[in-house]
This record gives sequence, C-alpha cells and structure tokens, in this order.
Amino acid sequence: QVQLVESGGGLVQPGGSLRLSCVASGFRFSTYFMGCVRQAPGKKLEWVSSIYSDGRYTYYADSVKGRFTISRDNAKKTLYLQMNSLQTNDTAVYYCAKDVPAGSGGDFDSWGQGTQVTVSS
Repeated sequence: QVQLVESGGGLVQPGGSLRLSCVASGFRFSTYFMGCVRQAPGKKLEWVSSIYSDGRYTYYADSVKGRFTISRDNAKKTLYLQMNSLQTNDTAVYYCAKDVPAGSGGDFDSWGQGTQVTVSS
C-alpha cells in the first residue's frame, strides 16, 4: 500500500523560503518518477514539478522555474521541494505524488495528504 506523508508547510513572508518533504513507503521508490502538484484556493490543480527516478532529470512549471528545486534521496525514500523567493500567489496546498509505472512524470496515481503553504506579510 502506497503511502506518502508530507511535511514542511507553513506561513512564510514574501521572498522567503520553505522546504517541503515527502516520505514514501509501500512501493519501490527509486524506480518511479515523483512529482509535486498544488492547488490554490478557488483555483484548479496545477502541476509544479517532476523528478526522474534517480534524480537525473527535473522538470518545472514556468511559474516556479528558477525559484523551486525538486530533489530526492532514494536511500531515505524522501522527496524534497525547496521553494525560494516565495510569492503570495504560491499560496496553495501542495501535494507530492507518485507517477504511474513506466510514466514520464505527468500521470500520477498516488498522492500525499497535502501540506498548506501560505505566503503572506
């Protein structure tokens, strides 16, 4: 049974930084693309980032490119999203997600419980 447990959300000022963590279990973490998706209040789900199984390749939405960095530690079965230069429109619930078998980082079949990120002065 796949389990994704997220942490690290909270309140931060504009321009600040935050790191989200997602601890995975119940599947062979090191063989899967992982990703992050967010949903702001009243808005649709937005894909944020994906990372290849061994971390070799990363992909970002234009809205976060240059500010966010996705990474993973396969030995710890943990996904990280480092968020820098945070803006108020980054406020959202952030979800980590597991890609489908043989996927390419954009088709997820499991999600974490979500963690709230609020950017406000």
